[in-house]
Amino acid sequence: MINSLIKTQQELKIISGLPEVQEDCQIIWLEINAPTVEEAALLLSRFGIDIASQHSNIIEIDCLLYMRTNLLMRDQHATPHFGQVTFILGDQWVATLSQQADFHPFNHVISRLRKKTGSTRNPRAVLRFLLQAANDAADSSIDQITDALERMSDNIFEISEGHSIDGRELGVQDLLKIMRRLNEKEKLISRCLESQLSLARVVRYLSSEVDNLKEPELQELVNELAADVAGVKEHAYFEHEKVRYLQNAVTNILNIKQNQIVKIFTIITAVFLPPTLVGTFYGMNFSVMPELSWKYGFIYSMILTIAAALLPLIYIKRKGWLR
Repeated sequence: MINSLIKTQQELKIISGLPEVQEDCQIIWLEINAPTVEEAALLLSRFGIDIASQHSNIIEIDCLLYMRTNLLMRDQHATPHFGQVTFILGDQWVATLSQQADFHPFNHVISRLRKKTGSTRNPRAVLRFLLQAANDAADSSIDQITDALERMSDNIFEISEGHSIDGRELGVQDLLKIMRRLNEKEKLISRCLESQLSLARVVRYLSSEVDNLKEPELQELVNELAADVAGVKEHAYFEHEKVRYLQNAVTNILNIKQNQIVKIFTIITAVFLPPTLVGTFYGMNFSVMPELSWKYGFIYSMILTIAAALLPLIYIKRKGWLR
């Protein structure tokens, strides 16, 4: 599928497919998604775009600069999706190539381009605008991750306290759910980091294509974009460290809770072992047992059993092992 953005004297318009050959000079952006064999042949013959040449991240073929990167797109439910996009920079136009038919990271770019007509004066300016949109999408997704981590941090604190605000008891299963969510966030933020690294590489190559003498304003915008990409990357690093910290916190709390469970069962065993021993003695089938004929034999055995349970419990409490 191919969409063409055409710049006329009156307006910017997007058309499905390619325009007439005589309108090729008006094209400023080609959006190519999962092109068919026929579309690939047409792109090669009219624009020199070689779909099959994408075997390297950065490559220049016949005055066209191919720059492959990983980008992020959020759907209508704000769920992030990652895909590979190749930016192709020509003398008169810029193209974006994706082999995924449903991956459209620049859906909202057209309306923004119409508001900022200065961003369409040449293909380098259009590419700078597309890269800025991709960086903004990554920044928005990282902000979303930040909010989710803040909520999970509050949940971890509640679980460490043992109960939620509404009084519901929280335990090991809740910690395991939090850990699974943290693992998902770690995977997502790692993909964001990968996306920002590849995006920074493309921005560097764009900067080398801009003539800072003839286009000082564009050069300044590209430099600002490079700083923005670096800033978002640092933000992603910070959130990644936060995820790792929360994972360690959950692991430590889980170990503490499991140790508490083991301690409780150990204390129960220590308390009930002496009474069990007393009961074992009186369960023996000897012919001579004086307590059997004694009037207070039953009471004596009960007191002895209770004392055998209380003495270890008092000792454990004085040692502070119940805390």
